[in-house]
Amino acid sequence: MQAGAQRLDTVSFLDLVGEAPASPSPDTQPQGPALSAGSRTEGLSAASVLRSPGPGPARKTRLCRGPPPGLRPLKRPRHSFAARAARRGRHLPLVTVLLSPSSPCLSWKRMVGVFFLPCVLPAFAPRFKQEENLMLGRAHPPQPRFNWSHLTPLELKNRSVGLGTASTGRGKPHFTLEGHKFLIFGGSIHYFRVPREYWRDRLLKLKACGFNTVTTYVPWNLHEPERGKFDFSGNLDLEAFVLMAAEIGLWVILRPGPYICSEMDLGGLPSWLLRDPRLLLRTTNKGFTEAVEKYFDHLIPRVIPLQYRQGGPVIAVQVENEYGSFNKDKTYMPYLHKALLRRGIVELLLTSDGEKNVLSGHTKGVLAAINLQKVHKNTFSQLRQVQTMMLCSRRLEITQKNISSFKNSLNLSQPVRSHQAVSMENLPTNNGSGQSYGLVLYETFICSGGRLCAHAHDMAQVFLDETMIGILNENNKDLHIPELRQDCRYLRILVENQGRVNFSWQIQNEQKGITGSVSINNSSLEGFTIYSLEMKMSFFERLRSATWKPVPESHQGPAFYRGTLKAGPSPKDTFLSLLNWNYGFVFINGRNLGRYWNIGPQKTLYLPGVWLHPEDNEVILFEKMLSGSDIKSTDKPML
Repeated sequence: MQAGAQRLDTVSFLDLVGEAPASPSPDTQPQGPALSAGSRTEGLSAASVLRSPGPGPARKTRLCRGPPPGLRPLKRPRHSFAARAARRGRHLPLVTVLLSPSSPCLSWKRMVGVFFLPCVLPAFAPRFKQEENLMLGRAHPPQPRFNWSHLTPLELKNRSVGLGTASTGRGKPHFTLEGHKFLIFGGSIHYFRVPREYWRDRLLKLKACGFNTVTTYVPWNLHEPERGKFDFSGNLDLEAFVLMAAEIGLWVILRPGPYICSEMDLGGLPSWLLRDPRLLLRTTNKGFTEAVEKYFDHLIPRVIPLQYRQGGPVIAVQVENEYGSFNKDKTYMPYLHKALLRRGIVELLLTSDGEKNVLSGHTKGVLAAINLQKVHKNTFSQLRQVQTMMLCSRRLEITQKNISSFKNSLNLSQPVRSHQAVSMENLPTNNGSGQSYGLVLYETFICSGGRLCAHAHDMAQVFLDETMIGILNENNKDLHIPELRQDCRYLRILVENQGRVNFSWQIQNEQKGITGSVSINNSSLEGFTIYSLEMKMSFFERLRSATWKPVPESHQGPAFYRGTLKAGPSPKDTFLSLLNWNYGFVFINGRNLGRYWNIGPQKTLYLPGVWLHPEDNEVILFEKMLSGSDIKSTDKPML
């Protein structure tokens, strides 16, 4: 069997109608009314014809004398075979013939013809349809015998022409692959959001749903978390994901950004870009393009061998994402277009915008596409202005609880001394790349009370020593500090980054922590000690050495809580239910499951079974307000 060929299975016609008896019997009952060639039924539905009992013993004379009662020949037989049979007055009831091979009216020619009918009749079927279409004026060109949309990456060895576009004689456009009509049935799976152990399962499910293409973004902020430090390993192994898709039989459309939106922090842009206030995101600003060039220099060489013409599954690459809604620099999209071509991207390039932003997001030489939720009268009006072709492509119980005070955990973070408060992005951490996520604690001495003013992003708890006195956020930028009865006390401001905006020009101003000065009664405060609490895997490795003590019945204020999750020998997916807890974060074996908040609506957190160890698993909670009672696993999610 040649490469790319499919195995064909067959079943004989005799297997469908039953084994023919050795000789006829007067008591033999036919399986149903015999349907003669060139005849039609009257007064019986299809079901009744197939299921109604026979009229009685088979009569040999009926085979030669004409149709049985209730059947009559068509006035105009559609094929010469039926016409000759009608002219001779012979109607061959196929089932009866096969069950009665000894009929004297069956010559050897007819018997040979009967046994060859399964091979001959399929060839007649298209002609029947074509003749009918010609008679009714609905002629269509013959359809190709092979559906290229079913072709998988591993089956296609000889490649020369990648994904393209074409138009039929009627002006109907379509995609092509190797010059043949190709339909894209695509769905998205983001490799960086799915545990690597589940990639194959998710891709197989996509394939089982009838899709032939998977699309995925490439998140810059995860692949370059620190400036100049790239990570394409583990769950970020883009090449492994793309090759697995090819192995399963899926083509790939890649969306490498640099901006991807994707409901990600800062739209997938690394937060260290915000360190320089002169750098303008998503423009040809020198600082931004220099960072893009270095990123593409590491990313695109990994993509080149995965392209279609290199034998890989990548059939198309998207340029940026929905730039039409941003539209701050007319030279930006042409710049990215050339940057991809210059590095060796040869497959089909496309843009993607909302229906009302196609003109501002499209760039010459790139296929324009639109995102839409529903189709209305003017959906494609802007798209028609940039291109004539309109194409469519078909989203446990916890035991052994311990507590470590927030104050003790600060000893695990290297403090930063600063004359003024600075944003988390501008902290001298992570090799000069600043802090991306988590919390920051600002600490200084004050010797008097009054009106405290600070710009905290996004939510800050304010403490005098270890007593919380209020909250600051974007809607509440000042707070009253009571008069101090002692000489001086610690003012502590714990600021949480709740996530950066992922779209619009607002991404330019998404610095977190305290931005600007901190003052009491309009007098600026100075001399800050700043603690970075990014809560990465390395932080939890250090946290294990902290001083832990038994959990009291109720503990107020920020604190870490540690427990053990007992799992079986083969852990399965589950959901964590945090009963009576208020606000914080959950970590399992150092992996961040996410934020919980008692206001809802989400009440449980998804825990992949592949992140669990057999038997004991470390659970750490960072609760900001008031401790709860139990943490339980459940198979009933409340999401």
